[in-house]
Amino acid sequence: MKILNVSNTIDPILGGGEVERSIQMTKFLIQSGADCHVLTIDTGLTVERKKFIGVNRITALPCLVNRFHIPKFYLNDIHKVVAEADVVHLMGHWNILNVLVYFSVRKQKKPYIVCPAGSLSIFGRSKFLKFLYNFFIGNRIIRNASACIAITELEVKSFASYGVNPNNIYVIPNGIDETLFHFKDNKQFRKKFALSNRPFILFMGRLNLIKGPDLLLKAFCEIKKKFGDIDLVFAGHDNGMLSELMRIVKSEQANKRVHFIGHLEPRDRSCAYHAATLLVIPSRHEAMSIVVLEALVSGLPVILTDQCGVESKITGGQVVPATVDGIRNGLIEFLSDARRSRVLSPKIKKYVINNFSWRFISQLYLELYSSKF
Repeated sequence: MKILNVSNTIDPILGGGEVERSIQMTKFLIQSGADCHVLTIDTGLTVERKKFIGVNRITALPCLVNRFHIPKFYLNDIHKVVAEADVVHLMGHWNILNVLVYFSVRKQKKPYIVCPAGSLSIFGRSKFLKFLYNFFIGNRIIRNASACIAITELEVKSFASYGVNPNNIYVIPNGIDETLFHFKDNKQFRKKFALSNRPFILFMGRLNLIKGPDLLLKAFCEIKKKFGDIDLVFAGHDNGMLSELMRIVKSEQANKRVHFIGHLEPRDRSCAYHAATLLVIPSRHEAMSIVVLEALVSGLPVILTDQCGVESKITGGQVVPATVDGIRNGLIEFLSDARRSRVLSPKIKKYVINNFSWRFISQLYLELYSSKF
């Protein structure tokens, strides 16, 4: 079976969890013997990414408008890769590349599936543009799909609001390649990013409103005197909030306690998880956090909000409201228990590997393809 995976970008910096899902899914489907090809936009397409997937397995369209990731309309290239596929997989929702592929798929009468990866709700920036997108084309892309992939049970409700038949919705969660998170070098990691030997709370993700870094920062500032021996580290590129966060740090006189170290490459990312005392995921809205899986397979305890789409049993029950008060109270409870802050149940790590390894998740995709197509 020939599978075409369509991802608006495979830029590891800008794409976040949606890109990670696309890349890992493609990698493990290929390892399972599937014939996979990726259609994307060339923004942030690094040599490493090409090697990771395979140069001959990628068709990258030039980017016409960077702000909205609008590709040049190379329709012949799109028609060609669609024609060669037995099934087309559309990742994400709010993008023009999916629209162009959708028209090609319909014209050639090819089956396709959609995996919005938590992006169906109109949330965050450009709400009016998203409303127009759905009105003119987005609703049809979702409703006409041969199958719809939800990454959590909660996301099933989002598909229902688009008028999708429940029998056409399949839950396939985010996955993890646990082998990427074995590396650790605490001393070198701290030296590279000018961090002291003090313990630290870690935030991993884009610095934008949806991810909630401001909620975590404000909560930390409220407890920093009570817990004067711990710092806060933000790892992730600026996606519109860095200046606001810096303003809060300055006004709270927390410059020596709060650190912004930018986007981390895979090895440094693994080191960060192993060096940290605690990961906090303060998201305002998220379908299913991949970061929580990465932390748990690294043995790092996690506090996350109830908007992350992750079952409490995965984290050991550390789920709090997506508010400053909720996160503050969670931090106080966690940091006040010295033993708890150092111990993560081996059962949790084992559960994550057994249920969310991409070796297992990729088989769910193959089972779906074989049963539907």
